Amino acid sequence: MNSEIRKYSHLINCKGKPYDLSTPKIMGIINCTPDSFYEKSRYSDLDTIEKTVGKMIEDGADIIDIGGVSTRPGAQFPTISEEKKRILPVIEFVQNKFPEILISVDTMYGEVAQEAVDVGICIVNDVSGGELDESIMAVAGKNKVPYVLTHSPGFIKSIIPFDSENYLVDVLSYLSKKIALCKSYGIKDIIIDPGFGFSKSLEQNFELIKKFQLLHIFECPILIGISRKSLIYKTLSISPEESLNGSTVLNTLLCSYGAQIIRVHDVREMAQIRSIIALCS
Repeated sequence: MNSEIRKYSHLINCKGKPYDLSTPKIMGIINCTPDSFYEKSRYSDLDTIEKTVGKMIEDGADIIDIGGVSTRPGAQFPTISEEKKRILPVIEFVQNKFPEILISVDTMYGEVAQEAVDVGICIVNDVSGGELDESIMAVAGKNKVPYVLTHSPGFIKSIIPFDSENYLVDVLSYLSKKIALCKSYGIKDIIIDPGFGFSKSLEQNFELIKKFQLLHIFECPILIGISRKSLIYKTLSISPEESLNGSTVLNTLLCSYGAQIIRVHDVREMAQIRSIIALCS
């Protein structure tokens, strides 16, 4: 592992207890949606969810991320009411069946986040960076739960708000301003997500990977969600179903660069990566 990478041993608060991110944690994905870009990650019935979550935990998952909104290009957002119907019963079900596992909620709405906190989640994962509903930051701050801040300008407003020539500067500037906003809402545990695949060209995604170490300037834990995304399958001219190898390569590389939470569809393979990296560090 590159000795020049600055490593931070982060303790975040999960349900009143310190949670150590000094070694990479694996976040398994449960999509309660009918139209997620990766068909095999779509779950609707509780029996399948129970088996899937159980297998993820057995394979090495530390966190289960439950969401009800597809973020694929062109997807239609459900109403807040529909989103709650999709995910709240699942969160409560998983919490009861697997009380030892940490659960994050993948939502962009403060109202959904609050009700998810009420039924047991301990991390709020907002892919909009507060652009859709800034009250979600207030919910995270009030409830003292970690908040995942994603770089995704343009995802909600359908604009490209940066000059490609200054792309990395704009990414850092955006995150710096948003971190300050999070702190103003009382959020103590901020996790940053560079937002691979969100409002970025293929070239910008790979430039961000190459310069990933710059993100350590914020001294925040870093989450990555690159699993089976279009920057892999479009680059290789394959399908999401064929993108495991590409996902494995990039997850390995970004772990070596200091990523601390790895959001994946394929938990077993990621756990193998983590084991090998531990032996080399």
